[in-house]
Amino acid sequence: MKKILLGLIMVALSGWTWTAAHAQQTPQRILFVGNSYFYYNNSLHNHVKGLVDAAQPELGKKLDYKSATIGGAELQHHPIEWLIESQNIGVAQPFEWVILAGNSADALDAQSAQRFKQTVKRFDAIIRAHGARTALYMVHAYVAPNAKAHPNNIRQIAQMYGSVAREIGATVLPVGLAFEESYKRRPDLRLHSLQDGSHPSVYGTYLAACVVYAQIYQTSPIGNPYNMHGQVPSDIQSFLQQVAWDTVRQYHLE
Repeated sequence: MKKILLGLIMVALSGWTWTAAHAQQTPQRILFVGNSYFYYNNSLHNHVKGLVDAAQPELGKKLDYKSATIGGAELQHHPIEWLIESQNIGVAQPFEWVILAGNSADALDAQSAQRFKQTVKRFDAIIRAHGARTALYMVHAYVAPNAKAHPNNIRQIAQMYGSVAREIGATVLPVGLAFEESYKRRPDLRLHSLQDGSHPSVYGTYLAACVVYAQIYQTSPIGNPYNMHGQVPSDIQSFLQQVAWDTVRQYHLE
């Protein structure tokens, strides 16, 4: 299996180890808190739900996901105290997981990285007080034609998310590393928007959904029939599922 960028560093920062002994998880109520990376391509949470529906139809009937997104926002812009009260947004029972994503450029500046860390710690305390678990959505790095694209960006992103996760005992969803691994294996498969080199393409969103599904539900996406309603051809579907699963396992095994 190919080595994944920063695998050795990230396992040291992740705070826990993936093993075959981990049982599948079956959370029904998840809150996604982020920005445009979530709502592009008909929203990430809908595609995670599609994967669950396809794999476990009975569980799929019970899912209650909510997605709170603000385009271009930093995490601190979200009213977590209000959002975490699930009844405020139409969910009868408390959330079991809250997935937090920072701004795409947070890790690239010391001050914004510090704000992210402080916000995550504050949000995590509120999330835990409501009986839920925190997951950090590691964003992908910019690529050309984005002016901020740089080969070192993913290192800064991975280090920021990994170090904060270790400090608070949160789970990392290594989406950014999955993008890097996909490009290593198939540089021709575009995961970013051609327009800005920042937002995910349909394939990028599908890969991200597979990573979130694999990590939150601790289940392989390989062979899952969900293909974003025909938008992802079968060969690309299989490839992205494999990359997602390899990344999640490697992140915790190296």
